[in-house]
Amino acid sequence: MAPHHRRRRAIAIVALIAIVLLVTLLIVLAGGGTVARRTASEPRGGFFAVIRELAGDGAGSLTAREARAENAAINRTLAYTPYVRIAGAQHREIALTFDDGPGPYTPQVVAILQREHVPATFFEVGIEERYFNASTTEIAADGDPIGDHTEVHAAMSRLSPAKQRLQLLEQAGAIERYGASFPRLFRPPYGLWNPATLALLHRYRMLMVLWTVDTNDYRRPGVPAIVNTAVDGARPGAIILLHDAGGDRSQTVAALPKIIAALRRRHYQLVTVPRLLLDNRAPRVQNIASVIGSGG
Repeated sequence: MAPHHRRRRAIAIVALIAIVLLVTLLIVLAGGGTVARRTASEPRGGFFAVIRELAGDGAGSLTAREARAENAAINRTLAYTPYVRIAGAQHREIALTFDDGPGPYTPQVVAILQREHVPATFFEVGIEERYFNASTTEIAADGDPIGDHTEVHAAMSRLSPAKQRLQLLEQAGAIERYGASFPRLFRPPYGLWNPATLALLHRYRMLMVLWTVDTNDYRRPGVPAIVNTAVDGARPGAIILLHDAGGDRSQTVAALPKIIAALRRRHYQLVTVPRLLLDNRAPRVQNIASVIGSGG
């Protein structure tokens, strides 16, 4: 668990306050001041103790319970497939994902997501933590998952198993130093992996997350092209690939609010990859042929 999860906790606290106010009003209307006085005389137990626990950051909090449920969804998915390209279509949900960070454009991406109250999933490169780790700390504090994108953006299928292992673990250690959890998710740079990669992911209980829609934003095709590709490819359970680092990402930054607005107009809810899998069980058959060797 990340240390603070500011965004999710704020939403949970607002919801809980609303519940408390509603219940208090019902108590007053039903029983007058007597019940209210009894509640006030017991501030450390009962209903309000539960509210404090749910709004906190302990094992019984809403944030912790959500994290356990999402981890269980990853485990459930790993029980029948080592990778996902798309989740199920039970709900109208989509996951935005960002590769190659953290970098100089990551703070702008994070600021947009925070302003729009949109969670996302980041696949980070370990070596970038030397220079841009403040963004990793902020992403982790927001409660957004950070996946493994190797230490140096390595093409895994071209490395020995021992070197692949180092790529995974060095990146994991780098993000853990700045507040993130050991990654449960992995995305292969360039869409390249081999059986040794899958064996390592199985060993470390990591799910390989591919993508349904590649916006090709790393090619800098222009803001309208990035937006149109993301929106035209949208469907329930989709995983959309964007980049927050690895080059000039000004077009991605400019496109992001437009993508969010367009998807919302189409009544999509934007969620993280773990939440997507929790709400929408991924199909057992994942058609991955077109993504092998693709992506930036």
